[in-house]
Amino acid sequence: MGYVSERNQSASLRRALTVLDHVREHSGLSLTQLAEGVGLSKSTVLRLTAPLVESRLLERDRKSGVYRLGHGTVQLGQAYLAMLDLRSVAAEESHRLMSEVRETVHLVVYDPPHVVYIDKVENEANVRMASRIGSRGPAHCTAVGKAILAWQPEQAVAELALEPRTKHTITDHERLRAELRNIRRRGYAVDDRENEPEVRCVAAPIFNHNDAVTAAISVSGLTSRITAARVRELGPLVAGAAARISRKLGSPSR
Repeated sequence: MGYVSERNQSASLRRALTVLDHVREHSGLSLTQLAEGVGLSKSTVLRLTAPLVESRLLERDRKSGVYRLGHGTVQLGQAYLAMLDLRSVAAEESHRLMSEVRETVHLVVYDPPHVVYIDKVENEANVRMASRIGSRGPAHCTAVGKAILAWQPEQAVAELALEPRTKHTITDHERLRAELRNIRRRGYAVDDRENEPEVRCVAAPIFNHNDAVTAAISVSGLTSRITAARVRELGPLVAGAAARISRKLGSPSR
């Protein structure tokens, strides 16, 4: 039954996206025109468009009843463009950092309570990291996540579910708060086998033009390569790269 339900939900999502795409191409359609355009009944179109209207991806004129794209699509587009801008701005520094340290470099953005990996530069000579662009990770036990959390409001930290990923994961809020204070003091964060048992990461926050932290850059590698001693060497290098990216994004204090 669960499989059938998931399959039905997936089919409904595909049809809803088809409806949204049809309105994008043919704005100002009536319910009848939209139903005919996508080959569905009017009752089905009404059901599929209801959550799209609720989330403002679609708008329906109260008088004429015609459908148009909603303001939510603008917000999605702006978020997508902002992500592309960040990747473009950070690309030179990411490649420079990888060349300097010869380890995998990640770029992430904050999507509470997770981080989303939007770029990755690998040293092909090393063991490849399992991370994928577009994947999500927990903020509390990744270096990139902690680098961002250190500059978030207290409420954001208090609401986190500190689920253990390894035996080294911080699962106590007070201990995490102490860790975040240390990160603010030294300017970079460390994931010491907290997310993956044999991986260490060093990350630093990226500040935008409002001087808010919404992204981070990191260096990741196996513990055999990134030793505890090397972490102290990598920290300032990663923080330097993050500061240069922040300046390019218009941060007034970097």
